[in-house]
Amino acid sequence: MFWLLLLSLTSSCLAYTVQQPQITLLEPQGIRFAYPDDGQVTLVAYHYSINQPLSGVAAGTYNYDVNSATNGYFVHENTNVNVGTGDVVSYWVNVITSTGGYLLTDQNWVASAPTTQPPVTDPPTQPPTTQTPATDPPTQPPATPTPSQTTTTQSTGGGTGTGGDGGTVVVTPSCSAYPCDASTCDMTQPPCNGLIFEENWDEFNLDRWQHELTMSGGGNWEFQIYTNNRSNSYVRDNTLFIKPTLTADHYGESFLSSGTIDMWGGSPADFCTANAWWGCMRTGSASNYLNPVESARIRTVDSFAFKYGRVDVEAKMPTGDWLWPAIWFLPKKNAYGQWPASGEMDLLESRGNTDLRDSQGVSHGNDAMGSTLHWGPYWPFNGYQKTTKEVHGSFGSEFHTYTLDWDENGITFYLDGTQTLHVDPGDQGFWEFGEFDDSAPGSNNPWATSSNKMTPFDQEFYLIINLAVGGTNGYFPDEWNNGNGAKPWNNASPTAMRDFWQAKNTWYPTWQSGVNNGENAALQVKNIKVWAK
Repeated sequence: MFWLLLLSLTSSCLAYTVQQPQITLLEPQGIRFAYPDDGQVTLVAYHYSINQPLSGVAAGTYNYDVNSATNGYFVHENTNVNVGTGDVVSYWVNVITSTGGYLLTDQNWVASAPTTQPPVTDPPTQPPTTQTPATDPPTQPPATPTPSQTTTTQSTGGGTGTGGDGGTVVVTPSCSAYPCDASTCDMTQPPCNGLIFEENWDEFNLDRWQHELTMSGGGNWEFQIYTNNRSNSYVRDNTLFIKPTLTADHYGESFLSSGTIDMWGGSPADFCTANAWWGCMRTGSASNYLNPVESARIRTVDSFAFKYGRVDVEAKMPTGDWLWPAIWFLPKKNAYGQWPASGEMDLLESRGNTDLRDSQGVSHGNDAMGSTLHWGPYWPFNGYQKTTKEVHGSFGSEFHTYTLDWDENGITFYLDGTQTLHVDPGDQGFWEFGEFDDSAPGSNNPWATSSNKMTPFDQEFYLIINLAVGGTNGYFPDEWNNGNGAKPWNNASPTAMRDFWQAKNTWYPTWQSGVNNGENAALQVKNIKVWAK
């Protein structure tokens, strides 16, 4: 605020007269603006429309900043616009000098024959646009826009002024959240170009990523404790690692059958995040062992959530028996009720086993991954069987790019650019798609008041990354065959954690804790990008 006041006062005392820019057509197509470099100018912003009136400092169809001079001029050339002889170019110019900002507004130029040959330029980057799916959805994900790094950028100019003979500019940018004001923001830079979230793991930003602290097992009676510990979650070489370790290495083996873990915490950073299923405090016994593994689950619930967009994640799955990695999304608010009424989007889940097969011999280990939507009126009614797909590949040995593309018309999953699953519930929405009138007769439709066919997937969702172990919900079926030895627990057993731990000699060697710092058993994530739609 002080800077803007100083700029205004300085500008009124030291007047600068904005000159007319030179405007010419390019051959075979395009337009060129050139403003002379008189030694005082540091930036020239061009705002213009073709055959459309442009009053005052309204945003034009095209808005660009030029922050460096070439051969004595601040030049902007646009070879993507089609301007013909006789077309009217309405424009205004914002010139920034060492003494302030000055305007030339309400200008018109009638196009004449081109006199300048087109240069080789990079077209301005535009934010991703929402495409309406064809009858057969595309098999390739939408192209990722790449922000331009040239000296010509979308405009950060704008404001109010005194008219066509130059005057004071008061810039009031609104460029920190998408969508941005094209008249005041650089539209080639995040978030204005649509890139609303990017994680390259330059550091482990705990303001962005909250650790969940709980023994609850995700409602699946999984075998891990989720901690905030750099042994289990850390960043190195621009990569996130979530690595499992043994609880016995922390507390001693006898502790599993006799100790007490209290996760209630004494400060905000230590508070238990999920008390359900005895998640915040447990005591071990001879039959009811404490969770034998420590791992991590991180989320963006307090820092980032979005509605509609495209997500690209580059990741490698862990290798090791009974490991369960996942990258997924939950609703920030349960707008339609508790799970699964408000939805869940699983970008990917996998199993760490090297040789895990069903009774038909189909592999479901670390050479397989699945993408799934969960939705239904209430548990146990969940229509996920209609919206899930498993594919095969080298997920435990190589990084791959996993993509979710989500808009008001459907949700599509891709693996390395190839479509794996497309979900469109139809015009009647997920209630009819799930046939819940038949499977849950007499149940109320939690989405009945919404006219959006994508409900419950029409709310903000946040990102979760975690590595679980085991569990009794059936993700590891009892009847499947594991090449490294039989599954060491039964999903109906009341002593599943004890049974799992006592078979440690069969599964723990597959985690290769003594090789490569145990990171073969880690879920590894290189980068995450979220583009708005």
